Amino acid sequence: MRTKAIKFCFRYLFHPLLVVIMFISGGSLFAGEKFPPPVCMYVITEDAEEIKFSYPSRLFFDPVKEETYLIESGHSRILIYTSDFFPVFTLDKTRGVLNPICLAVDPKGYLFLGQSKGDSHLQARISVFNPCLRLKRNIFFTGFEGAEEFVPNNLALDKAGRIYVAGISHIGIVIFDREGNYLSSIKPEDEFAGKKKQVTICDVEIGRNGKIYLLSEERGRIYIYNQNKELIIKFGEKGGSSGKLSRPRGLALDARKNRVYVIDYMRHAANVYNAETGEYIFEFGGKGWGKGWFQFPMDICTNAAGNVIVADTFNQRVQVLEVK
Repeated sequence: MRTKAIKFCFRYLFHPLLVVIMFISGGSLFAGEKFPPPVCMYVITEDAEEIKFSYPSRLFFDPVKEETYLIESGHSRILIYTSDFFPVFTLDKTRGVLNPICLAVDPKGYLFLGQSKGDSHLQARISVFNPCLRLKRNIFFTGFEGAEEFVPNNLALDKAGRIYVAGISHIGIVIFDREGNYLSSIKPEDEFAGKKKQVTICDVEIGRNGKIYLLSEERGRIYIYNQNKELIIKFGEKGGSSGKLSRPRGLALDARKNRVYVIDYMRHAANVYNAETGEYIFEFGGKGWGKGWFQFPMDICTNAAGNVIVADTFNQRVQVLEVK
């Protein structure tokens, strides 16, 4: 048996042609890697008072102030970090942050915070904070089917100030004006077992070009719409193996590299796609506790330096990665 194993190694694993191919490909034939693994630049685990994270869940990067916002679900608060990841401010219940789920900041510094219902509010809402981070008003959902039970899961703002909101287990997304008046919906359709069906959307992002990017955890797919709400392309494949999406939770855009990043909660990895064609490029991560590895990550974003930031939820940390 041992002799047969040795013969197999020399015949197949050390075949001269195979060695040449591996040399040319940089030794990545078996790994299937086209890009070097990401470099972890920072690991963030605590706030300014050295209080450890408890389930960091959502991220947002403000390109105007170059600040990163983190929703920490375990303590129901928002932490704000500078461009070099120094903690500068905390928003908590003393400021009206009670049940935070998602957020976005407009160019004028107004913060729009999606919150679920709680003891003080019997309906989910979007809380609007002024640039001084003082609560100014709440937007309650009305004007569309299922509004009373609607709970925001992710939101995005376009240049005109419109608010795009994906709801928990809600078909498509709903769109509001800046004051919270319902305008319209986008409801992607896809095939399930040969039949067309409208799909739920878990995340929404607006590109610099005005394109609308929607992510479906249910379908394992990304849908891109133009500013007229016309479908341009859809891509992504449901599944649990490499290159597929099992339980995608967060979507991020990288205008510099023309990429879409999708973080997968169940596969503990991020898939990378071409933002125009939807072509799958590569993935990174995997389940683990070391740098560059994740455990049930919930969200992903990019910053002005082109770094990728991941809410590594069950590792109780945020990782800042340089991805080539």
